[in-house]
Amino acid sequence: MIDCFIPFRDVIQVSRTIEGLKKEEIVGKIFLLRLPEAAGKSIQGCEVIDVKSINCTDAVMKMAAAASAEYSLIYTKFTDLSFGRFALERIVAIGDDSSAAMLYADHFNELGGQRKNAPVIDYQMGALRDNFDFGSVLVYRTSALKEAASRMNVAYSFAGLYDLRLKVSQKGSLVHINEYLYYEIETDTRKSGEKIFDYVDPKNRDVQIEMEKACTQHLKDIGGYLESHFKHIEFSDAPFEYEASVVIPCKNRVRTIGDAIKSALAQKTSFKYNVFVVDDNSTDGSVDVIKKYLGNEKLFYIAQDKTWHGIGGNWNAAIHHPHCGKFALQLDSDDMYSCQDAVQRFVDAFYEQNCAMVVGTYRMTNFDLETIPPGIIDHKEWTPDNGRNNALRINGLGAPRGFYVPLLRRINFPTTKYGEDYAVGLRISREYQIGRIYDVIYDCRRWDDNSDASLDIEKENANNLYKDRIRTWELQARISMNRM
Repeated sequence: MIDCFIPFRDVIQVSRTIEGLKKEEIVGKIFLLRLPEAAGKSIQGCEVIDVKSINCTDAVMKMAAAASAEYSLIYTKFTDLSFGRFALERIVAIGDDSSAAMLYADHFNELGGQRKNAPVIDYQMGALRDNFDFGSVLVYRTSALKEAASRMNVAYSFAGLYDLRLKVSQKGSLVHINEYLYYEIETDTRKSGEKIFDYVDPKNRDVQIEMEKACTQHLKDIGGYLESHFKHIEFSDAPFEYEASVVIPCKNRVRTIGDAIKSALAQKTSFKYNVFVVDDNSTDGSVDVIKKYLGNEKLFYIAQDKTWHGIGGNWNAAIHHPHCGKFALQLDSDDMYSCQDAVQRFVDAFYEQNCAMVVGTYRMTNFDLETIPPGIIDHKEWTPDNGRNNALRINGLGAPRGFYVPLLRRINFPTTKYGEDYAVGLRISREYQIGRIYDVIYDCRRWDDNSDASLDIEKENANNLYKDRIRTWELQARISMNRM
């Protein structure tokens, strides 16, 4: 019923996995995806397929050609894999019942003798991230694998499996089995706050270029691609007392809110601007710090009521304030502007690039403002012609962000504490150009109290599920718009 494809670097690496698979009556052929470092080596009872990597298009094509069972299992790690009793039979049964094109399951991660639950999330239309976590076991219906491979006409070095998944999803469903069916070894022990910047690390640029190309073609295939035509902005359509407002949402940031406020008040501009600090019921002394600055005529303090706001609700309170400026500029309560002309450069960019949103460039630092990896985050993958399409693949649009307030007041932020800026950015990019500043104007502090510094798996999954949902809604809107 199942042919298995196992990456092969050396005999020791695959021995236990192969031994276990040979005991499974449901397993047909076992193929070793032999990498160059294992040249000349093999294991009795297994067939060998030579590949440069398991992620390249050539490997996918060779697997599709070799598979003959009803299902094809592709393992994507180089560590031991084992299954629970009758787990493979369960996968096949659900595949038969659901007519799934691909199946994946919850599992266990093992590290240093400790076993942890590793639940994954449901796949949906907007789950376009190339780093979507399926776990390491992908079970394709072989007919779907072969059909998708027949449409793979670009030879990728890194995006082969991603391209396969996207093409399979165009014709069939990707089904999450929320049962713990197998055991794998955890190989990435970093905290969540370290992993989230992998996609903007300069050393991964070649990978990202391929992923963008594969995703862009997918959007074209399903009718969600947008050409580079944008609505024009007329910035004179409403009078504003202030040209710009810096917005600082705050909740329990007693150690950093003072630095953020000083950074905002120190800006040098040729126009009138102000600073909004929106405190969401802090209990750690943050309010006392904020009140020290209330003598400055530029500072406006908003104390939220006890209802639920999240970061999005705090933003809405600022942008709908009668003294909010024409442009609202982000400054998180952890962070600081790295120069005194950041606000000026933001406003200049709006006019020069005729855009409804501007995204700057930031430098990753520790709490003491010392540069930490990956250093400068400039999101140069954003291009005027394809940025809004690629935005559906990546998990963020960069920082700091600035918004044209009349438009923002029509869209509003979702009332949530995560993904609110991404949702607004996607919505704006559907119709309007997003401008860019590629010089560093912002210091992004990473420390233990960051909201995403070290999330447990359930919270990380909830965040990813919500962003995938945002992408799904946006993708559905774009498809509908293209049909009009």
